[in-house]
Amino acid sequence: MNKNKDDRDGGRPELQPGVDYINANQDEQAEIYGYRRSGMKTGVTWFFIVLSAGLLRLVFHWVPELMLKATHCRCSLAEASKVLVVEYFKKYKRNFVKSIHEIHAHSVCLFPRATGYTVWVCLQDLLYFLVDASYERQYSVLRSGMNNTGEGGQPLDDLNIPATLAAPAPNGTIKEVDSVRVFSCKKILYLWDLDTESFYRLAGLDAGQSAEDLHHYRGLHWIEQARRRLIFGDNTIKVPVTPINQLLFLEALNPFYIFQLFSVCLWYSDDYMWYATVIVVTSVVSLISEVYQMHRNQMVLSSTIQSADNVQVVRDADQVETIPSDHLVPGDVVVIPPQGCMMQCDAVLLQGNCIVNESMLTGESVPVTKTSIVDRSDVVYNEKEHSRHTLFCGTQVIQTRFYGGERVVAVVVRTGFLTSKGSLVRSIMYPPPVDFKFQQDSYKFVGVLAGIASVGFIYTVITKYIRGLTASVIALDSLDLITIVIPPALPMAMTVGILYALQRLKKHKIFCISPRSINISGVLNCICFDKTGTLTEDGLDMKGVVAVSQSLSKQLELSMIMSPSNLPHDHLLYAMATCHSVTIINGEQVGDPLDLIMLKSTCWDLDEPGLDDTNKYDMMMPSVVRPSAPDIVVSNENVENEPPLELGILRQFPFSSTLQRMSVITRQLGAPNFELYCKGSPEMIASLSRPETVPVNFSEQLLQYTYQGYRVLALGWRPLKISYIKAQRINRDEVECDLEFLGLLVMENRLKKESTPIIRQLHKANIRTIMVTGDNLLTALSVGRECGLVGPQQQVISIKALPPHQGLRPRLTFHATTANTPASPVVITQVDAGVGINLEDDTNDSYCFAMEGKSWGVVHEYFPDMLQKLVVRGAIFARMSPDQKQQLVLELQALGYYVGMCGDGANDCGALKAAHAGISLSETEASVASPFTSAHANVSCVPILIREGRCALVTSFGIFKYMAAYSLTQFVSIMVLYSIDSNLTDFQFLWIDLFLITVFAIFFGRTESYKGLLASYSPPASLLSVAPILSILFHLFLVIIFQTFCFFYVQQQPWYVPFNASTADEIYAGHENYAVFSVSQFQYIILALVFSRGPPFRQYVYSNYLLSGSILVMTVCSIVLTMSPPQFIIDSFELVLPPAGDPQADFFRWQMILISVVYSALAFFVEYFIIDYLCYRKCKSKLHNVDKSKKKYLAIERDLREDKTWPPLSPSDADLSGGEKKELMLDVRKLGETVKKAEVNGHAPGAVTTVTQFQSSL
Repeated sequence: MNKNKDDRDGGRPELQPGVDYINANQDEQAEIYGYRRSGMKTGVTWFFIVLSAGLLRLVFHWVPELMLKATHCRCSLAEASKVLVVEYFKKYKRNFVKSIHEIHAHSVCLFPRATGYTVWVCLQDLLYFLVDASYERQYSVLRSGMNNTGEGGQPLDDLNIPATLAAPAPNGTIKEVDSVRVFSCKKILYLWDLDTESFYRLAGLDAGQSAEDLHHYRGLHWIEQARRRLIFGDNTIKVPVTPINQLLFLEALNPFYIFQLFSVCLWYSDDYMWYATVIVVTSVVSLISEVYQMHRNQMVLSSTIQSADNVQVVRDADQVETIPSDHLVPGDVVVIPPQGCMMQCDAVLLQGNCIVNESMLTGESVPVTKTSIVDRSDVVYNEKEHSRHTLFCGTQVIQTRFYGGERVVAVVVRTGFLTSKGSLVRSIMYPPPVDFKFQQDSYKFVGVLAGIASVGFIYTVITKYIRGLTASVIALDSLDLITIVIPPALPMAMTVGILYALQRLKKHKIFCISPRSINISGVLNCICFDKTGTLTEDGLDMKGVVAVSQSLSKQLELSMIMSPSNLPHDHLLYAMATCHSVTIINGEQVGDPLDLIMLKSTCWDLDEPGLDDTNKYDMMMPSVVRPSAPDIVVSNENVENEPPLELGILRQFPFSSTLQRMSVITRQLGAPNFELYCKGSPEMIASLSRPETVPVNFSEQLLQYTYQGYRVLALGWRPLKISYIKAQRINRDEVECDLEFLGLLVMENRLKKESTPIIRQLHKANIRTIMVTGDNLLTALSVGRECGLVGPQQQVISIKALPPHQGLRPRLTFHATTANTPASPVVITQVDAGVGINLEDDTNDSYCFAMEGKSWGVVHEYFPDMLQKLVVRGAIFARMSPDQKQQLVLELQALGYYVGMCGDGANDCGALKAAHAGISLSETEASVASPFTSAHANVSCVPILIREGRCALVTSFGIFKYMAAYSLTQFVSIMVLYSIDSNLTDFQFLWIDLFLITVFAIFFGRTESYKGLLASYSPPASLLSVAPILSILFHLFLVIIFQTFCFFYVQQQPWYVPFNASTADEIYAGHENYAVFSVSQFQYIILALVFSRGPPFRQYVYSNYLLSGSILVMTVCSIVLTMSPPQFIIDSFELVLPPAGDPQADFFRWQMILISVVYSALAFFVEYFIIDYLCYRKCKSKLHNVDKSKKKYLAIERDLREDKTWPPLSPSDADLSGGEKKELMLDVRKLGETVKKAEVNGHAPGAVTTVTQFQSSL
């Protein structure tokens, strides 16, 4: 198995021969094994279950796959009655045991009767299995269909559903079958394919359907809809809400509560009544509160997610019928109402346009326009490529746009959990396991404690048996050791620090839906930032417009930048006024911020009149723009003599990231012809324009503006001599060509004031920062330098990768860029027909890489070994798609980084979910994809989260070490006293367990995070590393020495009375008990103080008033217990004190205090000097071998630092310069040809290097 590939694929292992898979080579790839029941194995298993009084069945409840293997035999999937689904995620695997059901067509035939309408004998039970919900016995859709037929006079007895099943094939087509085998896993149905003898995932109409196929749907008959519902199930996204009594029973079977039950029974049998009762009460209260909170969370999530409505569907006779949205199936044609609606399914628009708010899925509150998909057989529907034609489940349709009396209709392609909303809910219900060393080590450490308990158990049994004690006494004392070494209060204590951290994060307006991620955020050493909306402001400022003008030499060139208000009434102004996606909702203009700024700068008004006003535009889309200046005639009077200046927008081709442009077809009122205006990335518009219209200084001007961080778009125009009908049906690639280049639109994206100081603070803490954005490379680089993410003089090397093309092998080249900042703009020199940028000859050790998404895709596929070097030194990743952002996060994690992702929720959901700690700056529903959501839309939340995460991690470490040291300290006390058949008394146990340990564990986590600067190193993340293990061992060694010394030292006193084991039933304690108990209670207090660490991750312990106060009170009480306890305390604790009035005995009491003081000094010396200073800070760095480290990036960084010959800069750079200095050349006249080649090859080949490879961010 290729481990590196596993890491890059998110933990998905390579396909192994002889193993069956579902979702092969996909994100949810899983192995699947078939099993059939064995009568003999089942009988033997249940015999042992009965023999073990149900204990074996309890183990099977915890590990269901063991029950499967104990009662079933492996077989082929064709013979299987159950399947074991094994899902891998990095080093983890998750098992699901599912039953296979077979649906037979003859069982679902409908034979309606005159009364009762008995339908489908086995339908209710079958559908309950499919979607985990109960169904009504009489479906309203069936009843509706039968009533309609009955009213027509046709007898109901003549109605029969076809005796076959409508089962979707893997390619999305519907095939007729007599029966089908299915099973459900993670809310997705899998069907058996007889041809390939494998299970495939249930697909909607989004698989293999062409646009023409989708347009062929005219509505399903109610019978066909009912048949499809049998397979697809109800169109609902239901989060199962477990009944509270069932939830209580299931939680009570948790191993933690079972262990507590075992401990309590043991304590009651040993007459340890007080603490056992306290544990019972606290456990019951904890269980009930936990179950109540779980049930409440399920109810809230279910009510938030689940929604239903009545929808209108088109039937096969072109009739419209209203049905519940639960009954929708793929293939139904739904009518979108003019006033809008909440989408209950994923559907593709076939007719009309819609304005949709997709904030629930994307985090973008800006409404988007959805247009109908073209009716073409050569266009295969793809959700990502055709998202502008897809209405996604959970999104809000605000308005619809249609022509005349036509309906806005869409065909349903996915329902239920197959939808985009369903996928999001599934990711919440089945989150990937968190890869964090601390959680893994905590389980291993509990196993170590269990091993210690086993040793003590065996030792106690042997020694007590040798001394002739009864079997009941040996059993009770031996089992009691297990409850001491593995404290039942450990899980409760571990969550305390997290709960306090949650409260502190809420004070900073940071909300968390995954508390387990808080500890992980404490070790983050790499933060990825989105640019727009995260580091920079969402809004844009209009810098100006650069129009095309004619120079004295009769050549076209770009003029100086000017305000849009100074533009003449010509095509450049018309393009700015019409080429946008702005619409009017409730009297306000809404749309993309860039489009809003552009339209506002023109001082033109947008009007969307009703249908009655559209006849003058020959029924075009009712959107009109007109100037608002008072000197322009806008009245409709005397239109024939002097028509006002108005432009009607007939059709809009929406922005496509693949095409890098958008366009509109317009017509001026009174004009005979239509006109097309196009807006997009400069190089794309230049490539679509006629070469003679591209200004000669286009490249020079473009390079200046983009390098200074401005957002640059280009505008183009062409006349269209076509009819209205053709304008409605023509494809965009037929009209988006032969443009006349109009000019550049220059906008400014301001940096947020918090960005620069936060980046600087993270760098001081040795936390790496990366920008990953969808914007263009030069703009991203300029913002990176401005905010300090890239150093002012740091060398940046641009990566260019070419895929294989026409027999050529894939290529990877490195190109140096200048270190100039926007404050000192790049020096431009004219060299023949190109533009050269003077660059430094040599790179330095602090260079970093910058690359675009296209190059990333090529490197990721063809240069996987080189990718690790590029990721380690990568600082700017531009033009990255959402999938590529997620790939980058996974690559960083594979190299050993703990990665945080900070984004505004738009297009960042995949990366936010994949990161160790994702921080969403959006408060919309998209934040459910991120563990953390900040109400403050800036990056100031990042150091706050890291600071609180470090505090929570150190707290968890401290509590864990304290609980482990407490259990081992008590274990030592018991083992020492067991040597004379003595023990601690009930009240002594109660004092230690309840008043000392529990109080400290509760208050331990109240210490707040350190308020100073972030430390330059993170706290340890592994419990099983050298420092924590040595810490516990050293303290255990001290505990053993001091308790053993006191045990033997008290026996040397002249007043000492030996303990009589024969009277242990009446007198349980003795002088040995007093000595061991006295010193041990101070050890518990000192350990709490020692493990409560302060700076640089937490405040000083004295700032935690409750903890420091409780330590002070408990210390005073312990001194009183040691020196001179009241009589009722002596009686309750059954203390046997040194005789009163004896000077030597009184001095012994003081000696116990002095011994505790000496122990305190040694404990602090061990923890802070030996462990913290010597082991963690000094020796760790010297003994750390980076070649064997799990942090692979350390070795790669070392190699990059030492290798002065890498990276090899492209020879073409020097060739183009014609001199000693390297220059990057941009050929002006060949720009259009270069970009067209780039569309085919993924990049521009040859010696000409295109610097500005980017697309528009609309």
